[in-house]
Amino acid sequence: MTGLGLRDFWRQLRAPPDTLMLEIGAGGELLVAKLRAGLSLLLLLLPLVNIITGEFSPSEGTAGLLGVVLAVLFSQLWLLLARPPRRLRWLPWATASYDVTLTTLVLVLLALGSPAAGLNSMVVWAFYLVSILMTALRNDGRLTLYTGALAILQYGALAAAVFHLAHAPEQLASADYGTARISNVLQRELLLAIATAITATVVFRMQRLVELSGNDGLTGLPNRTLLVHRFPSLADGARENGGSLSICLLDLDYFRRVNDEAGRAAGDRALRHVVGVFRQALDHGDWLVRLGGEEFVLVMPLPTGRAWERMEALRRELAAAPFQPGRDDDPMRLTFSAGIASWPQDGNDLSQLLRRADLRLRRAKLEGRNRVVARDT
Repeated sequence: MTGLGLRDFWRQLRAPPDTLMLEIGAGGELLVAKLRAGLSLLLLLLPLVNIITGEFSPSEGTAGLLGVVLAVLFSQLWLLLARPPRRLRWLPWATASYDVTLTTLVLVLLALGSPAAGLNSMVVWAFYLVSILMTALRNDGRLTLYTGALAILQYGALAAAVFHLAHAPEQLASADYGTARISNVLQRELLLAIATAITATVVFRMQRLVELSGNDGLTGLPNRTLLVHRFPSLADGARENGGSLSICLLDLDYFRRVNDEAGRAAGDRALRHVVGVFRQALDHGDWLVRLGGEEFVLVMPLPTGRAWERMEALRRELAAAPFQPGRDDDPMRLTFSAGIASWPQDGNDLSQLLRRADLRLRRAKLEGRNRVVARDT
């Protein structure tokens, strides 16, 4: 990736995830917690195998057993915190720090018995790589970069301390782990950097795929997929804050005539024109979604009455901004019909609200179009 591609890669990695990525990341954190718990239990087998085979080393075995016990206890805590309905934004940062730091602590315990074991134990060191790779499941590039940097810094600090405290070359040698060398440490630091770069690239690709799947290519608006993922969190937020939430389903009136009279290219421009008018008129907190064709959904943190007033103002704004198909063509007046449903009065989930809003949209069309219906008669 060069030029704009590299800048875009770096910008998106450092950017906070959007709502859909946070939702996916919450599920990824739960998956990581389950993997961590399973791996911690499996690690209990390592000291047992060493004891059974008679290869248990007091220095390495005690450090490893202590690390495994800590890993099992903390893995159960992280699993508890990751379970729904909790969505703790600090949790991925805490667990990633824990994964890296626990690996470092085990290496420190090994180094107290044998400096070479602390630097050359590839079984323990490999958990730095596992910690970095698991960040891909959280879909947050910032977390990947942070975890990789933390592993590089902690292992580098450990190596610097070992080499500084070693008073003789013999202290850096071990029959089981060979000799600790600066060149080997630098090679492992490079491997951590490579693992971070590869994992960051995977996260970037995931973000791009989610962005493409959650946004409409023509207008740049969120699509139905993102609406379905995001609505539960919007409803939860309204419930916690004691607020209101209204769903408006709107459909452009007789839009097919734009395609028939001016062509499909003009129809695409007309849709972008409509979205531009809507965006200028929306308030903070309003959320516009394109369902498909000439059908849109507007989510507003408002009760029914105020939502109707907002839609009426939006209807007048669009009617007052005709679309110009071409330089020499006559302007085309665009209008829409809309139906409003409010949470939780008209339904507790998105499908119920859309169904009620669709019934009111149909009534608006039967009554002559270019109007907004918010209540049943």
